[in-house]
Order: sequence, then C-alpha cells, then structure tokens
Amino acid sequence: MKLQRKSGLRALAVGAAAVSGALVLTACGSDNNSTTAAPSGGSSSTAAASGITCGPKANLLASGSTAQQNAVNVWVKNYMQACSGSEINYKGTGSGAGVTDFLNGTTAFAGSDSALKPAEITQSKKVCAGGQGIDLPMAPGPIAIGYNVPGVSNLVLDADTLAKIFNGKITHWNDPAIAKLNPSAKLPSTPIQTFHRSDASGTTDNFTKYLIGAAGTDWPYSGGKAWQAKGGQSATGSAGVAAQVKQTAGSIGYFELSYATSQSISTAQLNTGAAQPVTVSSDSASKDVAAAQVVGTGGDLALKLDYATKADGAWPITLVTYEIVCDKGNKAATLPATKAFLNYIAGTQGQGALTALGYAPLPDAIATKVRAAISSLS
Repeated sequence: MKLQRKSGLRALAVGAAAVSGALVLTACGSDNNSTTAAPSGGSSSTAAASGITCGPKANLLASGSTAQQNAVNVWVKNYMQACSGSEINYKGTGSGAGVTDFLNGTTAFAGSDSALKPAEITQSKKVCAGGQGIDLPMAPGPIAIGYNVPGVSNLVLDADTLAKIFNGKITHWNDPAIAKLNPSAKLPSTPIQTFHRSDASGTTDNFTKYLIGAAGTDWPYSGGKAWQAKGGQSATGSAGVAAQVKQTAGSIGYFELSYATSQSISTAQLNTGAAQPVTVSSDSASKDVAAAQVVGTGGDLALKLDYATKADGAWPITLVTYEIVCDKGNKAATLPATKAFLNYIAGTQGQGALTALGYAPLPDAIATKVRAAISSLS
C-alpha cells in the first residue's frame, strides 16, 4: 500500500472539496458486482458501471469524526456518481459530538476516532432496542505531526520531546533536546507555538494515548477526547488545526496525514527506537494496524494499538476511525440503506480509495470481520 504522489492526492482532495460540511449522498452500496433487479417500492439496485449496489431510498443522518472527513468526501462523491435515490448526510462535528448524537438516537450511525467506552455502550442500549452500539473499524490512518519552521525541511522528534513541547516545557525550536535529535539542522530560536483541538476529539485521544504510552512521566495527564495540557492555542477540527499550522511560523500541531498532504504541510519523523526514524505514511500506519488486537466482544471490533512500538517502519501515532452502529435494534426504515452504505465503504472499492488520501486500508483479516458484522446487523 504505497502512498500516492501528492499531486494525485491534491486532485482527489479538490474533487472532494466540492462536497461540503453536511454531505449529501444520493446512494449507498456494497462491493457486490452482481446486478439485482429493483422491485417496485424502491429496494436494492446496482449501478452496473461502478459495481456499487445501492440500497433502498432512505434519508440517513450521520455525524462525528473529522479524521475521516476526507475519506467520506470521496466516498460521497463516488456514490453520487453511481447511484440516486437515498440521501446520506454526514456532518464532521468531531468524534465526541458524533457519539453524543448517536446515543441520543438522532443519527443512523456515528463516526468516531475512539471506540465506545463501557458507559457509552450501556447508554447505547436505550437507543438500540434489544442490542447495543458496536465499533466497526473503517478508515485507519496515521496522525501526522505537522510543523511550520522556516528553514527546516527535515525534522526528527521523539515521544519525550513531543510531550515536553506540547506540555510547555520546551519553548523554542533551538532547544538542546531538539538539536540533539537534529544535529545537521539549522534550528532557529523562534518560539514554539503549539496548536491542539478545541473540540472533543478522537484525534486528541489517540495522540495523547501515544504520549502516555511512549513518553511516560513526561506526559502527566490521563488522556481522553478533551485536551488537558495547559497553554498552547486551539482550533476546531483537524482542518482548523492544520490551517493554523499552515499559516503560523514556528508552529506545530497534530492532525491526520491527509490534511498535511493536501495542504503541503511539513511533517516530522519519529525516533521510536527503531533502526531508523520512521516517516509518516500509509505504509507505516498499516504496519502498526496489522499488529492490532481485537478487544471488543461479539460484533464489536474495537482494536488495541501498540503506541510504544519499536518495530522498524511502524508509525506509532495511528488512529482507527470507527463507524458506530447498533448491532440489533436499528430503525427498520433506515437499516437496509445503512447496511448497504457500510458494505460499500468496507468493501474493496471503498477501502481501495483510501491509500491515495493518506489513510491505510483495513488489513484483510480485520476487513473480513467488519463485513461479517455488517451482514448481521438487524
């Protein structure tokens, strides 16, 4: 799974940008290439040219993760070209807000960069009649460390240094700790300006899990979707943090690789203890995800990642976006369309669109389990 050239990524990102905020999709589908006749009343049909099987007409509402926004944009674009009949509106409100919407019963599914917590699973039973919310991995991707330091085109950091930067303990770019990791770089005395998410974010959750797992006492916080360290500046969504880093000299922030690549933001390498510093990419994220363990039970496929990995070429700050849906008790009016949509994005076509966007397609073993879980939704 090689990361495509930036030019290709920009082309996809530009095309996807035409589909804004509340994403309207006039279709949903699976990876099935067979043709199914559509009985009267509106049920499954296949857009033969694309091989996408479209579900019956329905108005699906979904919200959540901005980490998967670029992927959703492309999925939506492809659906709109292939099918007509159903509307799927996905709002990138952040993982926390998406989970809240789902638990309030206002959406068919949620996008989240973190699996449901035990208390949230318990709460989900109120909206999933006879069932509960489950986590379906869908769009793995690396969290990049984007920086804007004029004159510095290659930057190596490690967990301890990152923790001290974002905790306000390292305040200038020529700090000895950064200089030690970059002996040949001409580091300026520019003050460091850190940017973090202002909204409840699975990206924050995963980034801080890395700091907790790899930096130890240098990151003295419990983690979670809300940013806990003092100082720094905040912005809404991954797009907001990336925009601030792009325009602010001396800045550093964290966001999905797709945002860094589409905006030509420099990204740091990580000294993880491997033989060589690791470069952020789809390939390096895939090596991390492939070693993940399924820790959910039943149809829940929540994954446990190794944030402190020292494996050669494995990028340790990797998140997995989940689609959260009821295993049982889904609303009858929207269940067929929900299953069709999820089948498409979990299929080879939907997953195949991810690499060029800076995401890492699901490993085959995990993708097979996801498709089986989707088929059993009721």
